[in-house]
Amino acid sequence: MPAVMLSAVLEEEADLYEAFPPHVDPSGITILTDSPPGKKAPLKTYEEIQPLIQQGRKRDLKLIIRENSWPINSPIRASLWPALCRQHQHGKSMLDGFYWDMVTQVFGTVELPDKPIMLPPFVEATHCLGYHLTRKGRAVADRVVSVLGYACPDITYSPSLYPITAALLHFMPEEECYHCMASLVASKEKMFITQTKLLNEVTWKTVMQIAKKHAKSAAQHLSRLSGAIGPERIYADWQWWILAALPFPHLVRVLDCFFHEGLKVFYRVALAILILFHKHSTNQNSEWYAEATKNGVDHAIDKFCRNMPASPTKLLRTAFSIRALSSQYISRVFIKTEMTLKSKQVITGNRLVRSRSSDNLPTSQSQVNIQMMSHTLTIRELFTLWSWLPVRITMYQPVLLYTTEEHGCSLTTFYVRVEHHEPTLLMIKTCNNEVFGAYCSTRWFERNQKDERGNRQAYFGTGETFLFSLYPERAKYPWVGCSAGDGKEDQRVAHGSELFMAADSKMITIGGGDGQAIWMDENIRYGKTDRCSTFNNPPLCPSGDFEIRVLEVYGFAGA
Repeated sequence: MPAVMLSAVLEEEADLYEAFPPHVDPSGITILTDSPPGKKAPLKTYEEIQPLIQQGRKRDLKLIIRENSWPINSPIRASLWPALCRQHQHGKSMLDGFYWDMVTQVFGTVELPDKPIMLPPFVEATHCLGYHLTRKGRAVADRVVSVLGYACPDITYSPSLYPITAALLHFMPEEECYHCMASLVASKEKMFITQTKLLNEVTWKTVMQIAKKHAKSAAQHLSRLSGAIGPERIYADWQWWILAALPFPHLVRVLDCFFHEGLKVFYRVALAILILFHKHSTNQNSEWYAEATKNGVDHAIDKFCRNMPASPTKLLRTAFSIRALSSQYISRVFIKTEMTLKSKQVITGNRLVRSRSSDNLPTSQSQVNIQMMSHTLTIRELFTLWSWLPVRITMYQPVLLYTTEEHGCSLTTFYVRVEHHEPTLLMIKTCNNEVFGAYCSTRWFERNQKDERGNRQAYFGTGETFLFSLYPERAKYPWVGCSAGDGKEDQRVAHGSELFMAADSKMITIGGGDGQAIWMDENIRYGKTDRCSTFNNPPLCPSGDFEIRVLEVYGFAGA
């Protein structure tokens, strides 16, 4: 090989290795060049783009990002991607060191553990795409996603969260990646990452709807090729066409636009893939038509994306040249699809929730209301609680009676709004994000009842009362009398087993006997938890003392 060519190859290899952090293995990354040098205007630098971000010139920024095909090894993304993500952050920016404080809180150390990290339940094994991350890089991605799950307990299902985290880590350090993901997850103005099964289903049905109008021939072609399985199953995998199947240089260029414009970029790219697939598989003698008829159109699209015949520039140009596909139109289709799904109690085909043994689940509307209003309950946790309730209570729908977020922190207000309801669910979220509470079988008004001698009774309630913990541990702690079937209780335990609920103008207590399971002060700000004889429970949070972030109380309509 001539010396000049050899030096050029070595220089390119050096650039490739220097362009990525140490937790990336660049040996498998291909650098694509879209056009010969000199044919186009020089690519923009971050210094040229930064003023547009600072001045909020979003349209100019959008056009520049779409038109500038930076190669995969360009250093611009180390600055550009974090700056684009920061545009979408909600509330105050995070302080330096915040992420490492969270890591220490979750793992007890900032050192990467030797053992695999337990991922949050919203991540499935098939979602864990590492791209070109090393083994250490994958552990870093696991840790970022785990801390996100800890910080955002409302996320119940999010297929794209892990792949996007992994992609970000190719161009930035761990802490920067976390800040980017936190901004995307919390974004209010634009959607980037779906966080529930319902919204995940809404996205693929939205793609299907807009394809029928804006890629009509391609959609009809797909429908014909899908045969007996039907097009719905094909569209359900739409995000994986982009995140799992596209070559990495194509994905990175898609993400350049995505981090600025949001999920609509994925919609457009999905339609572009359908249009290009249609173009290359219309002829019955074509390779892709044969693949679709032999192995199924779902496998054919996946293979087509992995061998994408169009360059990243051509793919994006196809995506952004689809006419009349406005953000407003996409938003209208999305909202209409979401409302349609929410209005149905039973969704055929792809069920939104896993089947459970109990038939009496909360209605779709109740689930929606809780998702909108609750600061303590995700739908997943609601279903867990539902499985613990007395069967007759599951026939009724949950209603939020009191929340400190809306009604203030006062026992007086608590009693006014709650005391005549029976039963109630009391939910506490602490400032350390622990979530626990109690199912209270009896009205809180009973605190005013007097015994035969005219004395106010200290404790009231029945053996249906139970304690529970939802985060970080999931556990139910029933009355000890429920498991004492042989009747051989000593007098101390028998007495403790009657101490269910107590309250006055200064405090609330649930569970007594050798300690109080839950105690809260009159300002609903501070509390304590300890083992008690009534429920034989451990303390519901590790420290025993807690500060209340949110208290919510639910009743049951018609109970």
